[in-house]
Amino acid sequence: MNLDTTADTISFDCYGTLVDWETGISRAFVEAAAADGLELDGSDVLAAYQEIEADVEAGDYLPYREVLAETSSRIAGLLGWSLQPDRAHFLAESLPDWPVFPDTRGALERLKSRFKVAILSNVDDDLLRATVERIGVEFDWIVTAQKTRSYKPALGHFEEAIRKIDGDMTRLLHAARSYFHDVVPCLQLGLSVVWVNRQGKDLPDAGARPLHTVSDLTELAGWLDV
Repeated sequence: MNLDTTADTISFDCYGTLVDWETGISRAFVEAAAADGLELDGSDVLAAYQEIEADVEAGDYLPYREVLAETSSRIAGLLGWSLQPDRAHFLAESLPDWPVFPDTRGALERLKSRFKVAILSNVDDDLLRATVERIGVEFDWIVTAQKTRSYKPALGHFEEAIRKIDGDMTRLLHAARSYFHDVVPCLQLGLSVVWVNRQGKDLPDAGARPLHTVSDLTELAGWLDV
């Protein structure tokens, strides 16, 4: 093993790390707007989504279905789409169909031969259950926003994960794509974290660094020699 650690569990962010949320979200917006006779550009949707969703999550806690509905309504207004309130839940309804990255299942099955695997996700329990069924791998434990009543990068998910490993942070390695939502709070708490840099972005210029960077989960499994 390339990692000198006593970790026995690897936790993952879900949407963006295991699941291709960009394809799922852009496709859902484009199809829903087309039903109203409007053509949207998926890249415009994603650019707006990343900023607006984080702003909605930073407010008072709302169930993730409501976060998605509010985010969708704001994006629609920004892009000139007259989305009716009774249709604003289209994004949550599409979530179980968001595609799983091709490397996800095989890498998780390899990792499960040596580690427990877990999920820390900004989502409601029922929505995540549908996604886990699509992934097709059994996770040892899961922490959701519904359980913590908070959204990453708030620390609730990570603090709950630490409780699940009896307070011994050396037992946990977290892997995630989002630097903002996952890497930064892990570093703040002193948790080991691997950045799953699927987009090949540059590391931020300043601040602490993740333990390692990989391009996908297959590379992560290889780095861990499983």
